[in-house]
Amino acid sequence: MDLRIFTEPQQGASYDTLLRVAKATEDLGFDAFFRSDHYLRMGGADGLPGPTDAWITLAGLARETKRIRLGTLMTAGTFRLPGVLAIQVAQVDQMSGGRIELGLGAGWFEEEHKAYGIPFPAERLARLEEQLAIVTGLWATQPGATFDYAGVHYQVENSPALPKPVQEKIPVLIGGHGAKRTPRLAARYADEFNMPFASIADSERQFGRVRAAAEEAGRAPGDLVYSNALVVCVGKDDAEVARRAAAIGRDVAELKANGLAGSPDEVVERIAAYEAVGSSRLYLQLLDLGDLEHLELISSRVQTQLG
Repeated sequence: MDLRIFTEPQQGASYDTLLRVAKATEDLGFDAFFRSDHYLRMGGADGLPGPTDAWITLAGLARETKRIRLGTLMTAGTFRLPGVLAIQVAQVDQMSGGRIELGLGAGWFEEEHKAYGIPFPAERLARLEEQLAIVTGLWATQPGATFDYAGVHYQVENSPALPKPVQEKIPVLIGGHGAKRTPRLAARYADEFNMPFASIADSERQFGRVRAAAEEAGRAPGDLVYSNALVVCVGKDDAEVARRAAAIGRDVAELKANGLAGSPDEVVERIAAYEAVGSSRLYLQLLDLGDLEHLELISSRVQTQLG
């Protein structure tokens, strides 16, 4: 089971804070550091000092880390044109020496679009499908050849399809709860399918849909990685769990029901239940980015039990 650290900087984090967490992620032996792609806080957080851009952040971290993989859950398709996104991600992959992964979604939070003057179009899933075709098509085009795409929403003509990433294929992540279109998109374009903030039963059901869609598309279901994103709140004892839950404005019972919360042994047992339904990678949503002792505890008392 791979453990990856997943942050939500729109809730309040500077680049320096993210750098500290990313370096701790690397030093403590976690597999990867991922971040959300949002420009507006959610809920009761103050969001200070203001948003940081996902791909600018990852470009900086690419130069200041050496081992961990870096990526987004999920880049909002509404924020970037597909050709520009392909260039940005390929360049950051070069800057990292080939450690980048792209989670790409349709975009959903209308209020942040209003707050920063970003269009919030209809038919976002149709646009996402075209974006996936263009981004992956540009990267896959052989040097010296050109790429064309004639879609309803996007058109590409005579593109040199440059620059190229370091990796032969940048892993693409697709996720979500949609019963039909999401599994179909994952089967066609994804290297990994991520189920965000879902129960064990719902994860098993959705993983099954993706596997079926892969088979229908003529692809081996085992070609994909199946993963979950879950909030994490671990403590050495009940008091520490309660303190960490209070720090992020959550209830312990709710966290235990819907995330990975409790003692290290409780969390390991919960992880095993997700593994039993097919998940092989977990994105641990770390909401208190100032509590690096939390990361140390997960590394020493949870990760070590997973082998």
